[in-house]
Amino acid sequence: MLCKSGVLRRNGVLGISLACAMLLAACTIGSVGVSDPASPAPTASATTLPPFSHVFVIVLENEGADAILGNAAAPYINSLAAQYGVALRAYAITHPSLPNYIALTSGGTANFEGTDCSVDASVCHVSGNQTNIADEIEASGRTWAAYMESMPQPCGLDNTDLYAVRHNPFVYYDDIRDGSNDRCATHDLPYNVGRFQQALMSGSVPDFVWITPNLCNDGHDACGGDPIAHSDAWLQQNVPPVLASAAFQHNGVLFITWDEGSDSAACCGLASGGGRVATLVISPLGKSMYQSSQPYSHYSLLRTIEDSWRLGELNNTNPATQPGTNAMDDFFTSP
Repeated sequence: MLCKSGVLRRNGVLGISLACAMLLAACTIGSVGVSDPASPAPTASATTLPPFSHVFVIVLENEGADAILGNAAAPYINSLAAQYGVALRAYAITHPSLPNYIALTSGGTANFEGTDCSVDASVCHVSGNQTNIADEIEASGRTWAAYMESMPQPCGLDNTDLYAVRHNPFVYYDDIRDGSNDRCATHDLPYNVGRFQQALMSGSVPDFVWITPNLCNDGHDACGGDPIAHSDAWLQQNVPPVLASAAFQHNGVLFITWDEGSDSAACCGLASGGGRVATLVISPLGKSMYQSSQPYSHYSLLRTIEDSWRLGELNNTNPATQPGTNAMDDFFTSP
């Protein structure tokens, strides 16, 4: 097996063994620098992204790339990384969790750096005049929903034992939380596995789907075991139905990323960041067994969705505002 930055080619993609997946991931980490924020980002250029039919985003918690890639406690995650695409130099924006979730959905942190504050309409919120990804999606005529595991009711604003409001960015936006026609309650929903999988099978899943696992399944809490193993087991149960759906197979894409890493490493013109995180890009439109050594941030992931759907570019996803932010074009074949 050849190990280098770029495309890895090997026979038997679908039949990849766990041992080979582990070896591939371990080889990856050895061949690419763990953090090299000083390295220049590639020059921004016109997108060559294909138009995605559906977009799925799953965000996990509090693990740097080194803790995930090549870890025997995460066999399913590493099998996905070996079979599809993995960004070897992807970085979170800051610490702690909340500003990264806001960055992934608005292209900025709304000055939440350093805080995981709960929703407060006078203190901790995002003003209604600040556009977010949901606004862009609706303006384009597409549909969206965000699913929060263990949230007791739609648009939940209060923490429970397993549901953390800080991992639900959509309720922080005034124009969603206080929107007309029960906008929040009809779009920000508890993650019910049976209902969601039924929507996948029936073809009624929204165009954009965000999923936040609960605190035991997103890798945040140990919950009586290895948190990485918990998140890996959750993905193994919940990702295959997505990959088997028509929404995914007919030109869909699934992004799996982590909110923040273990240090302040950054890329893409940002002076500091949230550390290097694993980011998987899974799509029938994507390159198989692909490892990208291009530097990307959470802003890059959002820009990739925006550019594919021609939505515009919010805040730091716009290269005129943040020149180092580039769409993740290299993962996909040209349209």
